Amino acid sequence: MDRKKFVVELKKQTENSEKIVMKYLPDPEDKLQHSVMEAMNYSVTVGGKRLRPLLIQETYRMFRGQETFVEPFMAAIEMIHTYSLVHDDLPCLDNDTLRRGCDTTWKKYGDAMALLAGDGLLNYAYETAMKSFDLIEKEGSAFEVSPETEISRYQSCAKALKILADKAGIFGMVGGQCLDVEAEKQNLNLSEEELLFIHEHKTAALIQACFMIGGVLAGAGKRQIERLEKIGYNVGVAFQIRDDLLDVIGDTETLGKNVGSDEKDGKQTYVTLHGIEQSEADEKKLTEEALSLLEGLPGNHEFMEELILSLLGRRK
Repeated sequence: MDRKKFVVELKKQTENSEKIVMKYLPDPEDKLQHSVMEAMNYSVTVGGKRLRPLLIQETYRMFRGQETFVEPFMAAIEMIHTYSLVHDDLPCLDNDTLRRGCDTTWKKYGDAMALLAGDGLLNYAYETAMKSFDLIEKEGSAFEVSPETEISRYQSCAKALKILADKAGIFGMVGGQCLDVEAEKQNLNLSEEELLFIHEHKTAALIQACFMIGGVLAGAGKRQIERLEKIGYNVGVAFQIRDDLLDVIGDTETLGKNVGSDEKDGKQTYVTLHGIEQSEADEKKLTEEALSLLEGLPGNHEFMEELILSLLGRRK
């Protein structure tokens, strides 16, 4: 795909993902619990690449999915990603005050309300994802879908929910966060295997979920889902290596968050273990492997290829 065409298409798809995410946020008006809803909405609306919902939708389209029941999962994955950032920023964890160029949630609303906002986003993500069942029923009635097709779609949504829960929980993102917190608090000297465990689970797990959920909802087969999971691993680990690099070579104005915190906190990262040059080389290798795996999948993946390439060497 031509680079100029990709930039136009990326803007269009990012804006579409943004609209979908916003559509599913809770309405705090006239609610006694409006404070937590406002903090939840603030956390999501202060910005973001919307990369994860975009990955779900584009994978879904690659496998020729056309229905709208993918949309609740797009919103749900962004809620889960955002909750993890809200909790990451808390004083008891990273104690960050700046996120996407704005006050972090705890800085604006206090750490107690930020904690509740994170809890709210996590639970509301599953409430939102389950709205896909309502859309299946609605679309089935509107287009006279056969009972067999409707049952198949329900089954796909159930599988997607399982993936979402697995990749976000103690065997996924939370598990990676656990070792990351212990390593920092106890000043552990991590092995490369342990560091990759953190990167795979803390960052790559949700990206794997995006590829897998998009494929499952569109009817991809078991081997195709396994390939998508591997692509998600490569993209996710490369993404985290770039984050580690940006903490060293980036600047606060461009990133919209504080830099140099890893070194200040004595935190071990991919860069401290391998250095800048090797980290950049490994990021490139993982990206190239992901692109190679993508070639073996059906559908048009020109945009997905450019999207993955755009993450390589990103500046924010």
